[in-house]
Amino acid sequence: MHWFLIAVVSIMVAEAQVRPGAAQNRPIVLKTDTLLDGKGHLLRDTIIVVQDGKISRIGGVAPPGAITYDLAGLTVTPGWIDAHSHIYNHFYKDHAVGRGFPRGEPPVQTALAIVENAFLTLMAGFTTIQSPGAPQDQDVRDMIARGVAPGARILTSLLPLRTQSGPPEKIRELVRERKQQGADFIKIFTEGGGQRMSEEQIQAACGEARTQGLRVLAHAIEASDVMAAVLAGCTSIEHGFRATDELFELMAQRGTYYDPQVGNFVLDNKEKYLATGDLTEEYFAPIEKNTAQGIETFKKASQHKNLKIIYGSDALEGAHGRNYEEFIVRVRVGGQEPMAALVSATSLTAESLGLGDRIGSIAPGMEADIVGFDGNPIEDVTAARRAVFVMKGGQVVENLPRGSKSGGK
Repeated sequence: MHWFLIAVVSIMVAEAQVRPGAAQNRPIVLKTDTLLDGKGHLLRDTIIVVQDGKISRIGGVAPPGAITYDLAGLTVTPGWIDAHSHIYNHFYKDHAVGRGFPRGEPPVQTALAIVENAFLTLMAGFTTIQSPGAPQDQDVRDMIARGVAPGARILTSLLPLRTQSGPPEKIRELVRERKQQGADFIKIFTEGGGQRMSEEQIQAACGEARTQGLRVLAHAIEASDVMAAVLAGCTSIEHGFRATDELFELMAQRGTYYDPQVGNFVLDNKEKYLATGDLTEEYFAPIEKNTAQGIETFKKASQHKNLKIIYGSDALEGAHGRNYEEFIVRVRVGGQEPMAALVSATSLTAESLGLGDRIGSIAPGMEADIVGFDGNPIEDVTAARRAVFVMKGGQVVENLPRGSKSGGK
């Protein structure tokens, strides 16, 4: 893969977006009048002091010689986190890459598309994502971590495990292999293509992952699959469209995270898929049914106070940089309280990633992942579309004037 070209493009963008504050060791002060800390608390008229990439304190007097950003008039939150974003998926010559369609795309174009998706996601205020996953995610993840490419922090599962991956012992072997390959977590499809993983396969995946210190995301639609994944100790249930109240209670008791993905970006691009012939009308019927049922299931889930509902958008091709639409649908259509949705998109999802002590909230000692919105998402959900200030790890990567982004309706 022609990584030299990627590096050149990435460094050019990084120089333009990141370097001004990164090269200096001076403290940074963010002046705020509306601060939502990611834990459900509102702070008024305070400052955030950032030093060496982390939040050193909140409040008090600005240290001498600090670089100051006046965020008065913005609503400041922690960087948002998307627990389910397919950063590899993109359009190439109007065809959907990531769905197995023939395309003849040059490898360099694939890599550049992933970098672009990660960059757009960051500019939208999402400083961390979890991609479940593709092998191509790994190199871009590492480039971003090294600081040579601007983009959201990436965690990846590499290739997921399926029914066809083999018997339980083979599943265990593949879990160990994924860890050696550098996967941050394991993704399993409990069902797919009309086939279902056996309970033994699911138990093998989740049990071996636990032994290896890895989390497991379980793509599960049917109630029986959700039950098997929860009992096997999987970390989170993805989708779970047909989960029941009894299952939500079981998940709450066991501390299993629920990632419902209420919005649906596939339907947003339906006409484009049909025009290219990548997908047919028949493909969309079950998706439309699942989406409608998923919203009703989400409403039920929200009534279970101890259930940990995290934030994942299932962003696919054409959706990166629009991960916030999930927030809008959850509040407007799903009826979730805006503050609960914000906590879900920040501290609760950070906890589900095992990173709750590093990201997801604004507090001393945390990574300085900080976003300023033109408007208040708690009062006007469309403000989630207007991230005009973005800091990741103490580096300012976006600082736009108010009114520069449109929020729509």
